[in-house]
Amino acid sequence: MVYDELRRLAAHHMRSEKPGHTLSPTALVSEAYLRLVDAEGVSFNDRSHFLAIASRNMRKILVDHARKRCAEKRGNGDRAVTLDEAVVAVDRPWELVALDDALKDLAKFDDVKARLVELHYFGGMTHEELAAVSGLHVNTVARHLRFSETWLNRQMRTPA
Repeated sequence: MVYDELRRLAAHHMRSEKPGHTLSPTALVSEAYLRLVDAEGVSFNDRSHFLAIASRNMRKILVDHARKRCAEKRGNGDRAVTLDEAVVAVDRPWELVALDDALKDLAKFDDVKARLVELHYFGGMTHEELAAVSGLHVNTVARHLRFSETWLNRQMRTPA
């Protein structure tokens, strides 16, 4: 029943990957499904919650894949970074890893903003959908996303 929605999410995640990626959207859906099934004690409040967790799992799968690709060669020096998914992962897996690390830091700082970023940039949800899911006004969602993008850019440019 949700396969088509999961496939859409996977295709959304894979759009920013370089051509010839070893994972296909179907493989990404399968891997995410296995992680969801194997997760203990996870319950879903509603459809949006399920899709958010599935999207997060897909992002983690792609980040894990990028970490493996980057294991031998790390990026050096300052590079301009953007949250635009079309630019993040193409031939630059280090940016996807840096974004994942920055998102984890943002979640420690403000979990609501981190969740909004994940659902918007990785889950493909619109501002209106985010407002409905989060209970926030659409203008607040937009403001949180602008703040988060700036915050994440600074985190990604700051050497660890």
